[in-house]
Amino acid sequence: MGEFQSWNEYGIFADFVKRKARYVLDERSRQFLRVVQETSTKRQTTLPEGSLRWRAQVGRDWCTKAVPEFMQQDVGGVKEYSAPHPFTEQRMRPLVGRAVEGRVNAKGIPCMYLAFDDQTAMSEVRPWIGSFVSVAQFTTSKDLCIVDPTPDWGWSANYYTGCEEPDAAEREKSVWSEVNYAFSKPVSRIDDTADYVPTQAVAKAIREAAYDGIIYESLLSEDGRNIALFDLNCVEFVTCALHQVDKIGFEFTPISKD
Repeated sequence: MGEFQSWNEYGIFADFVKRKARYVLDERSRQFLRVVQETSTKRQTTLPEGSLRWRAQVGRDWCTKAVPEFMQQDVGGVKEYSAPHPFTEQRMRPLVGRAVEGRVNAKGIPCMYLAFDDQTAMSEVRPWIGSFVSVAQFTTSKDLCIVDPTPDWGWSANYYTGCEEPDAAEREKSVWSEVNYAFSKPVSRIDDTADYVPTQAVAKAIREAAYDGIIYESLLSEDGRNIALFDLNCVEFVTCALHQVDKIGFEFTPISKD
């Protein structure tokens, strides 16, 4: 089995594909992706058929409801009214051919982003106070073979800054921790497209190794985890509920001052 050349191998790879060459990789970058595929076998897990996962979208539909007969006189004889309603299954699935750039998918090539719980799913879409959020449940339609680097969480590459290279096992944990962190970083439509390239390349390598998806931590929900599935049809829709945001909390850490 191959070894990563450095504890910072993901950072070196990311810098190359963002700033030097995106589609024609040098030998070090190709070697990095090969070792990702080889060491992913140690992080292989099975997501059993019937596993529930959640997907959120900011927004809602409307539905028509009947006004109870005893109240109709009080509202001027109105018999029906429009009420907020969660999105349909079609709206809660990725739009085929219209996907924007994401941490796993390139533009126009959708994948299914899901969370392990509804709170994480809602946090990931970063809604504002008072907004409606539709939250759908999906269940896996078969056993899925998944790469899970989350046990490596916390092996920060910064730990090795200025030190000699650690041994192969430590380098591997550090690289996979950085991969996990890169997938976990919140993304925005205004982010530079190049910022997505490294994680998209890693996801492509994982997909080519015949895996169904990858699990990664959520930085927007405490102890939350997400999963990206490559096949849109490997999950079945269960139900969808509508939520409204009551409050949002932030914590800030000062890093400099005049």
